[in-house]
Amino acid sequence: MEPVLLYIIGILVVLVGLAVSIALHEVGHLVPAKLFGVRVSKFMIGFGPTIWSRRRGETEYGVKALPLGGFVAMSGMYPPAAEGGRARESSTGFFQTLVQDARDASAETVEPGEQERAFYRLPVYKRVIIMLGGPFMNLVIATVLFMVVLSVFGVQQPSTTVGSVSECMVPAGSTQDECDADAPAAPAAEAGVLPGDRMVSIDGEPVTSWEQASAVFRESPGETLELVVEREGERESLEVTPFLNERYVFDEEGQPVEGADGELLTEQVGMVGITAAYELTQQPVTAAFPQVWDNTVAVANVILNLPQRLIDVAEAAFGPEERDPNGPLSVVGVGRIAGEITTIDTIPIVERLSYLVGLVASVNVALFVFNLVPLMPLDGGHVIGALWEGLRRRLAKLFGRRDPGPVDTAKLIPLTLTVVVLLGGMSALLIYADIVKPITLF
Repeated sequence: MEPVLLYIIGILVVLVGLAVSIALHEVGHLVPAKLFGVRVSKFMIGFGPTIWSRRRGETEYGVKALPLGGFVAMSGMYPPAAEGGRARESSTGFFQTLVQDARDASAETVEPGEQERAFYRLPVYKRVIIMLGGPFMNLVIATVLFMVVLSVFGVQQPSTTVGSVSECMVPAGSTQDECDADAPAAPAAEAGVLPGDRMVSIDGEPVTSWEQASAVFRESPGETLELVVEREGERESLEVTPFLNERYVFDEEGQPVEGADGELLTEQVGMVGITAAYELTQQPVTAAFPQVWDNTVAVANVILNLPQRLIDVAEAAFGPEERDPNGPLSVVGVGRIAGEITTIDTIPIVERLSYLVGLVASVNVALFVFNLVPLMPLDGGHVIGALWEGLRRRLAKLFGRRDPGPVDTAKLIPLTLTVVVLLGGMSALLIYADIVKPITLF
């Protein structure tokens, strides 16, 4: 019963975090819109039927039944067909009707005498600020949450404490899990090193990190070293002689390096047969910035390769292939991972909470990057429309031509609907895949 309860708690924590992130995203649009005088009629979290709302001033704040996003309804999002002109009727064609309906609906949001409060009448830079306000909020949330994860909770790093001691030495690639009679004894075990010992110094040099101690052992095969350890509050001096052994070559990211023939490269180094105990180590707050950047690059790569990624998801969902753990997820998949994290009883509760906070931070990075895609109805689409308008007006002024007026973004309604349909299909595929073939991280 307890694992089920923890699973549900994990899902709820992430869902609440996601709901707050969406709400703050919309606040990022709302605040600059009101500061710039745009009339905001609605601030809603979710879509579909309204389950709760309250009007304050000219704005209705509420929550809708489907918590799959949110929106801020601003006056005059689309300009009329011609600056200063009257909305014209569409004569023929389904798409022309859609475009004109969008113009008419936008015109209806402009109250009499408040034409100057329409969104499309704002200077370009103000429209850009309003539309980037949402993604910017997600970026801020992600940065703050990663600061909490790295600086408050800390990250698991190898310490100077010995985690385990091998009984014997085996070469790289060996599959044996027990020591046979021919296997040479591990130097650390021979010297009397025990799990839990904290390395203090090697040949008189203080040990400041696991990497430093490992480097000394690697570079000293066959040399007898004086290793001072702290054990139960007492210091003991041991003599350890690193054994010349074969190991795989690893790159800077800790991945095995392949040779020209496709085989993993090996090298001869000194080894003593110990592994590090990992401890939570608090990082400086500045460590959050490279973390956010790495997540941003990873999400951008997923989006740039989205068609192939979705094909891979479909093949996994409807075939025997496994899901790519670095592939796209739906909210269902994120919830399942959150539930899985909270039910791992082999790690402390603090670390599980850290994982959940980091998961919400990663979701905010995804929201930040995804909303910058330059397609309407995403924020990036509105930004591109405003920038294009600014460029047209600047060029017209440069060449002494008349002001071309606002860009008729309503003409993009057919493309917008196409994007909405594609996003809906993508969401349905990911939800189905996360149900029948979920990604398992642990």
